[in-house]
Amino acid sequence: MKKSYLYKKLKNDNVQCNTCSHQCVISPKKYGICGVRKNIDGKLYALNYGKAISNSIDPVEKKPLFHFLPGTHSLSIATVGCNLCCQNCQNWQISQLVKNDKSHLDINQNLSPNEIVKFAIKNKCPSISYTYTEPTIFLEYALDTMKLAKEKGIKNIWITNGFMSEETLELISPYLDAANVDIKSFNDEFYKSICGAKVGPILENLKWMKKNKIWIEITTLIIPGFSDSKIMLENIANFIFNELGSKTPWHISAFSGILSYKMQNIPDTPVKTIYKTYDIGKKAGLKYIYTGNIPENSKENTYCPKCNELAIERIGFYVKRFDKNGKCAKCGESVDLIF
Repeated sequence: MKKSYLYKKLKNDNVQCNTCSHQCVISPKKYGICGVRKNIDGKLYALNYGKAISNSIDPVEKKPLFHFLPGTHSLSIATVGCNLCCQNCQNWQISQLVKNDKSHLDINQNLSPNEIVKFAIKNKCPSISYTYTEPTIFLEYALDTMKLAKEKGIKNIWITNGFMSEETLELISPYLDAANVDIKSFNDEFYKSICGAKVGPILENLKWMKKNKIWIEITTLIIPGFSDSKIMLENIANFIFNELGSKTPWHISAFSGILSYKMQNIPDTPVKTIYKTYDIGKKAGLKYIYTGNIPENSKENTYCPKCNELAIERIGFYVKRFDKNGKCAKCGESVDLIF
């Protein structure tokens, strides 16, 4: 447990959390929407500090990040809780259960920021990813780890829904190297009904990250009947192109309901829908579009944006590079890799 870095005191021992865009006003003995921030005697505490529910080493491509340290492994850290309640969530056992059962806060591994960094060094991981659940809700834990990691030359990655506050962005930006951010839809109705949020703050945060030179990759999950509208997907593609730049990778993922939180009865995304979305991204002018969760997937490879030569081949999480130090081996064009 640690006192929250971003909150203000209100009358009658109430507090306002300024960690994410919900800006929860929390009464004494009550919790924020995330389920892990509690008002104790007029002070806000993060109950998940130092308590890792997950600690594993993954290919960085699993995040997914395809242009940041390609072919390397990242130490992945998470705690319980989330500031959203996405019905399609596949990590709901650790993101959602704590909201109703606080005993889940007591089953985690005690792991200090210093121990995390030492573990990354021991296992020769060039990066640490704050992932699986939303890193915003373990801001204090993540930030303390990020500072130590930066001192040791280890890169920091957030896999995030993007619904943090600007204050949180200002705190983490000196230490954050890359982020994969979900754009789940382009309208508030979807975010309100499916996720318990709104899209506006996420789009503003993405523009803020771009301005502050954090490497960004975008993920959109295509859910049949919910986030597969052609117009909506065109809006996402155009936003990426106009606000984040043509070099920003867009990961388009197929939905599978069987493991989801509350959408088990929704059918899987047809492969043809994924390919149509790929074409939408190309038409918008995006250079790097990747399709995920579909079989026989050559569209997970990176091709030169100028001559279309294969630069990186991906089969599952196996990576074979054909580029020369981030440039096309055939024509010399940059394929926009971050090392």
